[in-house]
Amino acid sequence: MTTIRTLLTDAVRQRPDATFVRWKSAGEWKSWTFGDLAARARCVAEALAKLGVKGGDRVALMMENRPEWMSTYLGIVSVGVTCVPVDARLHANEVSHILRDSEAVALFGSGKVGPLVQEIMGTMKFLRSVVLLDGAIGEDRRESGVRLYDYDRLLESVAGAAASAGACFDNHEALEGDVASIIYTSGTTGRSKGAMLTHANFCAQLAVLEYFTVRTDDNFLLVLPLHHAFAFTANFLVPLRVACEISMVENLRTIPENMKETRPTVLLAVPLLAEKMLGAIMKKLHKSTAARALMAMGLSRVVGKKIVAQLGGRLRIIICGGAASDPDVLRQWTKFGVKTLQGYGLTETAPICALAPEDAIRFESVGKALPGHELRIADPNGDGVGEIEVRGPSVMKGYFRNEDATKECFDGDGWFRTGDLGTMDADGYVTITGRKKSLIVNREGKNIYPEEVELVINACPHVLESIVLGYHVPGEKKGEHVGAIVVADLDKIAEDRNRGDAASASPLSDDQIRKLCVDEIHAAMKEISTYKHPRRIQVRFDPLQKTNTLKVKRYLYSLDGAADPS
Repeated sequence: MTTIRTLLTDAVRQRPDATFVRWKSAGEWKSWTFGDLAARARCVAEALAKLGVKGGDRVALMMENRPEWMSTYLGIVSVGVTCVPVDARLHANEVSHILRDSEAVALFGSGKVGPLVQEIMGTMKFLRSVVLLDGAIGEDRRESGVRLYDYDRLLESVAGAAASAGACFDNHEALEGDVASIIYTSGTTGRSKGAMLTHANFCAQLAVLEYFTVRTDDNFLLVLPLHHAFAFTANFLVPLRVACEISMVENLRTIPENMKETRPTVLLAVPLLAEKMLGAIMKKLHKSTAARALMAMGLSRVVGKKIVAQLGGRLRIIICGGAASDPDVLRQWTKFGVKTLQGYGLTETAPICALAPEDAIRFESVGKALPGHELRIADPNGDGVGEIEVRGPSVMKGYFRNEDATKECFDGDGWFRTGDLGTMDADGYVTITGRKKSLIVNREGKNIYPEEVELVINACPHVLESIVLGYHVPGEKKGEHVGAIVVADLDKIAEDRNRGDAASASPLSDDQIRKLCVDEIHAAMKEISTYKHPRRIQVRFDPLQKTNTLKVKRYLYSLDGAADPS
């Protein structure tokens, strides 16, 4: 039997004194060994017993990335309790919904979330205990019917019992079928639902190790939030299984510095991060005559050695997930000697459904099904495009206490409907073409995939990002027209204006900026069929609102009621 608990105990048995996690505090790097991690997890389990938490209960975990997130999670799930990871940046109404829906009986949080939690805890029917780090609880007390505890004092009070023969950790053990996490979806289409993911679901994800090599001397850089399934599985459970090291970045601004200090070998990233890192590198290279000459001669790998040296000297692989990647970005990183591939998945599939094997990368594809899993394209059209469906041991048990939503996303044979559209080639490689719910069907019955049009728009030199939407014209009962909301790249516009004679380059007015972007988009549309061209183009100057995984919240935007350009 393999559970998340056995991943921990196996790692401790194999490498008890090896470093598992490093983080920077007050300007100094600190670390825990696997033995340290296990000792703290045992204390958390003992604390749960003291709080009266039983197997099957739900306990919320609301912290930013820090080592206590890991030890608290492992202490919770190792004894058969279910963890509910909560994004520490959510608003009060979002946290309230998760705590109520999951019926969480306890919450472990960082000091930063203390004010929010204390504000809403009196309205939580099931919440009995709140445990906070960073001295946020001055005195242990009861307030609004909830017991408040200081994290460090609570764990210290049970340390002796946790190390004894009768410890809670030793007397209670999770089973493969137990729900380890209830992870709430990002809610891009409205109210979030809790996906129930078992120990077996998560452990089945370790099949990714058949697609890329991980060694005990590897060091995973942790950038993405652990409450998200991608970082949790690939950046926490995989290193735990292999018994290698994890280094936490301080924040997004310190990534280059932290990479020099920790010398990571593996980076898990959202596509935007890989793209921004590459963009900064290419900007410097374009200023170097020697670098441009070497790249022109096909010697990018020679240039890449210096790039990798600046990133700590050991980086060998980047894996992108969470959103669609630009194939050219993946290709360029790989030319520099850093194998860069993308995967595909959803919260409900723990999350990885597909991944490109590191020695068989196809940059335009998200890869093929993990070993032991199946992918298929349901009801493909004449172009081979249909809904991607997945079946296998990583697929969730269902949505917590939401049978209707669970039934809606499964067919009768256990295939999970992803809601994403794609194609599959003869070798099983999948290419994403769009999102089923965002599909635009025009009056002629032609299908337009917004992502395809967005790819063309986003390639315009002065466009930062865009979202393509269908809209209705009053009086027309059927069919949609194509429109786009576009964000102007103000920094790039200013940079280009000042590139010549800075003294004579006056700033453009808002209307001039709008015209510049619209003209570029119309010119770019020559690449795709006329019926896909946006008739309404709205230019904005503020970034589009996104989820914590950087997906645009499409449901917030509409072009209905706007006027067509004259």
